[in-house]
Amino acid sequence: MVHADLLVGTSTADDAGVFRIAPDLALVQTVDFFTPIVDDPFQFGAIAAANALSDVYAMGGEPKTALNVACFPQDVPFEVLTDILRGGLAKAEEAGVVVLGGHTVIDEEIKYGMAVTGLVHPDRILRNVGARPGDALVLTKALGTGIVATALKRGAGSPAEHAAAIESMAALNAAAARVLRGFEVHACTDVTGFGLLGHGYEMAHASGVRLVLVAERLPLLPGARALAAAGHLTGGCKRNRDWLADKVEIAPTVPADLAEVAQDPQTSGDPRRRRRAHTASGGTRQPTSRACAEDREPQGGPRRTPRIVPTALPLAPPRRLHLFDAPRPVALQQPGQRAVRQQHAARLAARAVVGLVRGVDDALHG
Repeated sequence: MVHADLLVGTSTADDAGVFRIAPDLALVQTVDFFTPIVDDPFQFGAIAAANALSDVYAMGGEPKTALNVACFPQDVPFEVLTDILRGGLAKAEEAGVVVLGGHTVIDEEIKYGMAVTGLVHPDRILRNVGARPGDALVLTKALGTGIVATALKRGAGSPAEHAAAIESMAALNAAAARVLRGFEVHACTDVTGFGLLGHGYEMAHASGVRLVLVAERLPLLPGARALAAAGHLTGGCKRNRDWLADKVEIAPTVPADLAEVAQDPQTSGDPRRRRRAHTASGGTRQPTSRACAEDREPQGGPRRTPRIVPTALPLAPPRRLHLFDAPRPVALQQPGQRAVRQQHAARLAARAVVGLVRGVDDALHG
């Protein structure tokens, strides 16, 4: 029996749980922690905290309190744990979040993160479902953090590339969340371990739409493509690739290194938002990307409104995420006069998408 006040649970793999405590107020709760991805303890603490806080922002909430969660070996100097906690505290204070305490356990490997509680109005919850045909996609951070962090561990890449990735991972999505409130948002999610394509697939599948991405327009961290081409890939890259093999369609002309970046697990990634094409992003100037959502429909079948698709259903080819290396509306794949009409509609939608991206950019940086 599902509790009447459980507004968001585990059914759609959302970024956080939401529980109503009053008619106009709900709790947003999440927990996230992981092993170090940078050498500096303070930076690691800040990145891990930003990563945990991002889940609340992605749900439309405002984080309020946090508890530290840490695993720590006995043979590592205690000062390292102190610096990790200092980094997390500094990032929480930057977000206006109060750290109430936490819990540590002895472990063979360092792990750190936070359990975060936030607040949201029940009518303003953002979910990773609800994307609609014609929606535009806005990414608030560049892709490639997993690849650059892997290269850093192997002594590859330049100091500038490392610094750009660390700055991106430590950046809060608070400014993005504030800008977001001025737009009509149909769906939102935090791009993390499943990468852009994995989280995009979850959104498309649950929303009953097809998501089309233009590969050459994806925002990338400096050096991400070159490092991917050199083989600095995470284990998560391969797992994501295997999982998405029958779920995502990547055009054969998309370079392999670019496809790897699109599947790269992200740390403290960006909330990706689906919004109306005629109505954020955060902090410093951050890139945007364009995409288009379309109705899923069988060949020659009637157009359907978006709906929640049970995950138990088999994945037919139309239920796929497409990645192309040039602007090609999915409708062009369909033969006949109908495709010509859809091509014209897609051109009109593309103009609307340009208007959206410019509008968001003005709101962020004007």
